[in-house]
Amino acid sequence: MIDTILFDLDGTLLHFSQQAFIDLYFAELGKVFAKMGMDAGAAIKAVWAGTKAMALNDGSMLNAERFWAVFSQTMGLTDEQRRSVEATCDRFYTNEFDSVKSVLIPNAIAQRLVHAMAAKGYGVVLATNPLFPSCAVTTRLRWFGLEPEDFQLVTHYTNSSYCKPNPGYYQEVFSKIGKTPEQCLMAGNNPAEDMSVGALGTETFLVTDCLENEAGVDITAFRQGTLAELESYLLSLPDIR
Repeated sequence: MIDTILFDLDGTLLHFSQQAFIDLYFAELGKVFAKMGMDAGAAIKAVWAGTKAMALNDGSMLNAERFWAVFSQTMGLTDEQRRSVEATCDRFYTNEFDSVKSVLIPNAIAQRLVHAMAAKGYGVVLATNPLFPSCAVTTRLRWFGLEPEDFQLVTHYTNSSYCKPNPGYYQEVFSKIGKTPEQCLMAGNNPAEDMSVGALGTETFLVTDCLENEAGVDITAFRQGTLAELESYLLSLPDIR
């Protein structure tokens, strides 16, 4: 019996054009690197290199450790310099990053749905690909009126050692919340990353408002619909309190 809902964040609960988000995000982040006296273009390339390393992480270290090892090596930073850059980036995610919410497409469903499923007795997990620090995830949650405390678990790069679609990511989540794959339903907008958990026995729902399918996955077999249709489906599940 399903008793836990895993929600993806970007493109699922948060609606925006992925390219618009990336363009504005890196424009703002580049300003931060420039203020630190770094070559902004080189630093952004180092961010991409670190992100790729996290995507390929094998579970031997946390994603944060993997990212900063690659970023530091690429930029030639000492340990002290790395710590300074990391602290400055955390301040950015807590403050200036907030301006990126201007790319959001208004959506009143996400906050309502998360609260409704908790009220029905379901565990709710923010199963966002753990490529960002917790402060960045918190900022994005606040864009639509939620807090990390609204979830049983929020994944981020300091508590995860895999990324989607590696099954290790989902197995880490199941272990942390003490659930089997069959007790969970995963809602996400990327068939390659979010629907891959179906191979472990988890029910899935593909959210199509901001569909991301760069891999060209055949989506015809997936249960799918808009976020509004996901809301209708989840609210039709029995209360379990």
